Amino acid sequence: MSTKTAPKPWRALLAIIAITISMGVATFWPATSPTAKLGLDLKGGTQVILTPRVVEGAAAITADQLSQTVSIMRQRVNSFGVAEAEVAVQGSGNEAAIVVSVPGVNQQGIADLLKQTALLEFRTVSQARSSNPPAEGAEPIALPFEGVTEADVTAAFGAASCFTGEALQGGAVLDAEKYVVTCSQDGSETFILAPTFIAGERISDSQAQLPAQGGTGSWVVTLDFDSQGARALADVSQQIYQLPTPQNRFGIVLDGLVVSAPFFSEPILGGQAQITGTFTPEEAKALSSVLRYGALPVALDIAEVNAVSPTLGVEQLNSGLLAGGIGLALVVLYLILYYRFLGFVAVISLGLAASLIFFAVVLLGRSIGFTLTLAGVAGLIVAIGITADTFVVYNERIRDEIRSGKTVRTAIDAAWIRARRTLLAADFVQLLAALVLYFLSVGAVQGFAFALGLATVIDVLVAFWFTRPLTVFFARSRIATGALSGLSEKRLHAGIPASKFKEEVSA
Repeated sequence: MSTKTAPKPWRALLAIIAITISMGVATFWPATSPTAKLGLDLKGGTQVILTPRVVEGAAAITADQLSQTVSIMRQRVNSFGVAEAEVAVQGSGNEAAIVVSVPGVNQQGIADLLKQTALLEFRTVSQARSSNPPAEGAEPIALPFEGVTEADVTAAFGAASCFTGEALQGGAVLDAEKYVVTCSQDGSETFILAPTFIAGERISDSQAQLPAQGGTGSWVVTLDFDSQGARALADVSQQIYQLPTPQNRFGIVLDGLVVSAPFFSEPILGGQAQITGTFTPEEAKALSSVLRYGALPVALDIAEVNAVSPTLGVEQLNSGLLAGGIGLALVVLYLILYYRFLGFVAVISLGLAASLIFFAVVLLGRSIGFTLTLAGVAGLIVAIGITADTFVVYNERIRDEIRSGKTVRTAIDAAWIRARRTLLAADFVQLLAALVLYFLSVGAVQGFAFALGLATVIDVLVAFWFTRPLTVFFARSRIATGALSGLSEKRLHAGIPASKFKEEVSA
């Protein structure tokens, strides 16, 4: 099969240049000094390790309960104004541990907040209105606001605003015997809620379902209560179902915020209720999860609280960056001295790969919360060798093809056909190893695996869309036959005069 120069290599170059520019613009705009999101070991902060303990009469801890606990822990940590906190589960079942890492925060009080079991409760609605923006110059009222009677909180209800971050941060533990002014989770409504009539632990089960018996409409959420909860539900529903709105509504409150506020359309006497509305499948499942596990049958014991200083991490980071810089410099020197002009192509490709990795780390930190730790830095440094291997494999294959008697242009095309199989196989194995590490490990090893996998994907992209087309342009230039190309007959000892190089060969 005769080899031909890759058609229109500028298309691939334009594509990767467009991707690089787009990522660069997204990285630097609107931020003026974009930085990667740093982990606990580089930024310092507080690390709390909590161990779940099954309360009396409850079953063994399930994976769903641990997942819901992590979600609630994350919401509570965010109430400190620290959105980059990490909450992870190590182990499973009764042997699990929940590790909460809060960069930049050194507060013993955070441990006391985290160990509290999430509080889910049902309260009847006394008053409700759409939330209004705060009046100009008005003093903000800290929500939720509690009082012994409805009259105690009425003034606060009129002045309350659910448009502030503090009002919607959650994490509050309310007094079950008091009236309270609080907000819906999305901030759209403000409520006065009566004292609690059912605590969350009285819910025995909750499911998200489609309407029964082939009915049409949105998803519904079903509730099953224990005997005590069923009696309380029957009493309250009989009292308020005929009242006008909003007095016929009840608020489902989690950590001080109203998750949902449905109304009673009829008395509920059997201990089973159904919440209807315009739920999407995702919304119905989320509400069902809150109802099922809002009051977890899990107590959290503090096993360890550590104030982490960034000093050691910064020193290690500086050492790692120094090692990476030295390694990169040696790789660049080797490529230029050994491969001459082809080495410059490799160096430019390395620079592009480094830029793409930086842009990706910053953008992933903003979008999905990817946090760069020391282990992640190590994974990126290892990627220097992976990317350099790509250039070595391709360049050596080109030199071998020229030694066999091909012209530079023909050798570059023939070498790519053979080299790309090796490159794809090596990168696939590397990516597979990164995926296995990521899904079967926790903590720092996951960070290393994610960084390594990210760099591997970028390596493939750069090799196919940048290094290969740039090498094709190099083969079409006069430099390809010069002494500085690194591909001269004398340098490679081809043993065949250039005039007899074959233009077309069988591959």
